[in-house]
Amino acid sequence: MAIGDARTRILDAAEELFAGRGYEATPTSVIARMAQVPKGLVFHYFPRKIDVLVALVDERTLVEEDTRVDAVPGDPAGTLSRLARRMPLRASPAMRRILFREADTHVSVKERLGRLNGELIRRSRFALELALPTARGESARLEVAAATFAAVLLYQETLTQLTGHQIDPDAVAELIAGGLL
Repeated sequence: MAIGDARTRILDAAEELFAGRGYEATPTSVIARMAQVPKGLVFHYFPRKIDVLVALVDERTLVEEDTRVDAVPGDPAGTLSRLARRMPLRASPAMRRILFREADTHVSVKERLGRLNGELIRRSRFALELALPTARGESARLEVAAATFAAVLLYQETLTQLTGHQIDPDAVAELIAGGLL
């Protein structure tokens, strides 16, 4: 077994367990058992249990850098729909559950969730500014529209889990665009 494989298995197990049970309800011994590694190896990679959570958040949730936006002037709905399909948000449904579950109790998780949300708002607003160049003076409306769309992108997995209903980002894009036109 390669060393990197053990660390990855530990993080995989922790991701599944934290998403299902929560951080506080998951002992490191259960993480080790699920990862099929000795408990001491968990502590070799992660001296404290919180270090496992921090590593998960740091390594498995991010918005990849990309300044390109496929915006079509006069088509804010299409622009937002394309942004949603190309949004380089890397966070599994399990990681999104962890972010929302643990944000209230762990500062590093709350900060990461805030950074993700801020980046999604920034990109959504930029896309809207390109699609609606005449609306640039309507700063407050664009900010609300961008924040609403970013919320849908970030929270859709959690909302689906809670309500059982899928949220269609294209329909949300149409709704937001209709409010801006």
